[in-house]
Amino acid sequence: MISDLSEASIRPIHGLLTAADIGLTRTDPPSALVGRVVVLYDDHGTRITHRFGADAVTWTRSPGREDDVSASGEGHYEAFRIADDLLYVQFHHMQPPAEPVSLVLDFTSGHALSVITQISDPSPGRPRVRQRFATARIEGIESTMLPPALSTALTGRRVLWEYGHDRVYEHIYLGPRQYAWQCLAGTEEGLADTDECTAFELRPGIFLFAWREKALPCAAVTVADHRDICSIRSRGVLFGLDESRQVLAHFTLDGFGRLIGTTVYPAEFDPAR
Repeated sequence: MISDLSEASIRPIHGLLTAADIGLTRTDPPSALVGRVVVLYDDHGTRITHRFGADAVTWTRSPGREDDVSASGEGHYEAFRIADDLLYVQFHHMQPPAEPVSLVLDFTSGHALSVITQISDPSPGRPRVRQRFATARIEGIESTMLPPALSTALTGRRVLWEYGHDRVYEHIYLGPRQYAWQCLAGTEEGLADTDECTAFELRPGIFLFAWREKALPCAAVTVADHRDICSIRSRGVLFGLDESRQVLAHFTLDGFGRLIGTTVYPAEFDPAR
């Protein structure tokens, strides 16, 4: 695990990709979040209180049953509006171990989904960057809706993604745990691979899609809106190690996609079964 990280050392990835390549976007936080206190809690009674300012968030973790770890911190955050009352928030735990935190907050359903990204020691055949997923409730919002759940709805889809002005990728969603990609235009043109992935359906047609690359020490957390298959939008953050392989780096992803094909498998061979 990387144990030494200051806010100044979080920077765009060098030697892997560049911010300009992937359509770097910086936006002001949604006004609905600034000044808000958001308390998340789980079934074990663990509570995490987030206080959002104009560009910084402070958080305090109070342990519940089966959990004896208290913690608190403060740092810069980024936030994007995905749909009405559905926000993506990104910040970092600055104390060791340094961990990026991705939050999807649904102020309509009252549910939240968090993704903790961790840098692990090298292991043959495994991505160095790994992710943990957890659901929680937002205090003060009553809901009878179900929480976000693992989804196989993307299986079989082929989507053409455009990042920035000149970088184009094809994604082929092979099943609930793997996807394939190839670069059709840009500095990685001709490269392709198959990597680990995880998908949650947040709302009908809106997915959290995360992937973990094995060739490079990087991973991503994105929220993709597939409601209009002719105009798919994805936003999120790519994490990894810089050229020294010691410093955590990240930048924002902003992609526009189009469905270009769907594979329908015979029921007995459907990888989503």
